[in-house]
Amino acid sequence: MSRFDPQSYGPVVAALLDGAPLNELGPGEPNTRAYAALKALTPESLAASAVLHDRQMALACIAALWLRHDYADQSHGISQSLDMLEGSYWHGILHRREPDFGNARYWMRRVGTHAIYGPLLAGARQLTAEAKPASAAAFLLEQTVWDPGRFIDLCEDALDDSPPLHTLVKRIQGLEWELLFDHCFGLAVGT
Repeated sequence: MSRFDPQSYGPVVAALLDGAPLNELGPGEPNTRAYAALKALTPESLAASAVLHDRQMALACIAALWLRHDYADQSHGISQSLDMLEGSYWHGILHRREPDFGNARYWMRRVGTHAIYGPLLAGARQLTAEAKPASAAAFLLEQTVWDPGRFIDLCEDALDDSPPLHTLVKRIQGLEWELLFDHCFGLAVGT
């Protein structure tokens, strides 16, 4: 599993991600200390010293950063306006965390298959093997393709559960966020 490095995205993103804890499975509490920096974000400032290659992907990154700091309304406003797989994916994650599991399933079905599913499956399998959680997560060790619908079900089960299942699902959700953000950022700046 690769190590996510906020510094690799430039100073604007690094400042917003350094020390940011894992998101809760539910809506969380908005991080008011990040609000001004999030409000000032533009696709151009997100790209920093890199050349902005894809404005829509930069907007997907901005939606992700709002969501990372638990500003659901701001993230939702951006992600629902992005008519692409990544917009649907961020939209699905947002609704999963609301929690509105039916709506999350709808948006994840719109994603279909995504480029991050392979690394997400591998990472989820590794995290699950290390955590040895309750039987509810055993399918993560056996599945051969990532199933976002089953992960939504697991998030629903873990929402009111205690460790180790709750902790495992938060870690997988965090990995998902990192992989999707990295994917979107790479396309935004053309790397």
